[in-house]
Amino acid sequence: MAENDTNRTSRRAVLRAAGTAGAAALAAACSGPAGTRGAAGQPSASAPRPPTGTGTPSCVLAVEAGAGPYYLDLDRVRSDITEGLGGVPFRLDLTVVRVPAGCRPLAAAAVDVWHADPSGAYSTGKSTFLRGTQVTDAAGRCAFRTIVPGWYAGLAPHIHFKVRPDNRTETTSQFFFPEDLLLKVYARQPYARRPAPKHPNQRDSRYRAAGAAMTLAVSPDGDGYRAAYTVGIA
Repeated sequence: MAENDTNRTSRRAVLRAAGTAGAAALAAACSGPAGTRGAAGQPSASAPRPPTGTGTPSCVLAVEAGAGPYYLDLDRVRSDITEGLGGVPFRLDLTVVRVPAGCRPLAAAAVDVWHADPSGAYSTGKSTFLRGTQVTDAAGRCAFRTIVPGWYAGLAPHIHFKVRPDNRTETTSQFFFPEDLLLKVYARQPYARRPAPKHPNQRDSRYRAAGAAMTLAVSPDGDGYRAAYTVGIA
């Protein structure tokens, strides 16, 4: 099921993201050394160099992406969004911070996630699988229990997310996965019911443009995986 091509990513400096480094690294980035990239890709003193050996920069300029035609404003507050669907378990831990406020954790922000099932299909109409909303706690944190998304229509597999700090503003983007991990997952059932692309990420221009910033650093977690990500909004 393909996403609408009109919902292309746009390079707007509305979102800063830190990977597994977390909120502390993002806060440190606000006063980091010069010579790195900040808002709108201009030279800035806002981002430190990533530590040697880490897969995710501690502070990077991210890209806002369209919600796509499959977003449903359900306001369905729940952490487990699987609804019993089979798939490789995946836990996503998020922390939301306000960059202009010294990267202070943002409480009471609604965070929506949604993505495709192992066959590449989204829930639509009255169905609600693999969609849910959480409200951040006093430390800006929330967590979702889901499965690794399937692939479809020439796009890199991804999880959509939307942050709504109030009822007037929102920031929408998407997370990607390391390609080697996807190939391992897609060799397992129920994903293996259809042949996976040899390079599920590289065929997507949006991944090539934003993957460095928005690819999750995934680690094993029981019979599945987990990742943590700190999202900073303006």
